[in-house]
Amino acid sequence: MVIGVLELDLFIPEANSLKTKRQALKGLKDKIRRKFNVSVAETDNLDKWQRQTLAVACINSDRRFLNSVLSKIVDLVETHRSVELLKHTIEMC
Repeated sequence: MVIGVLELDLFIPEANSLKTKRQALKGLKDKIRRKFNVSVAETDNLDKWQRQTLAVACINSDRRFLNSVLSKIVDLVETHRSVELLKHTIEMC
């Protein structure tokens, strides 16, 4: 069994409060969960208006499959209109 973890460092340019930040992220997190059947959590920058770190976790027996799924999530985030992807890391264990 392999666990894949994707960490996404995001910038939310239109957020001018924590409320608007949550609204922007809710749609993205729901879309990721629904489309890829993975776990998504807000892990850092919780009190900053325009920054957020998300962690995405997925378990499978095939490393290539995990890497493919996590890479597709990165592609989805890069095209999402309400956030900008600053950096991302993928780890497998």
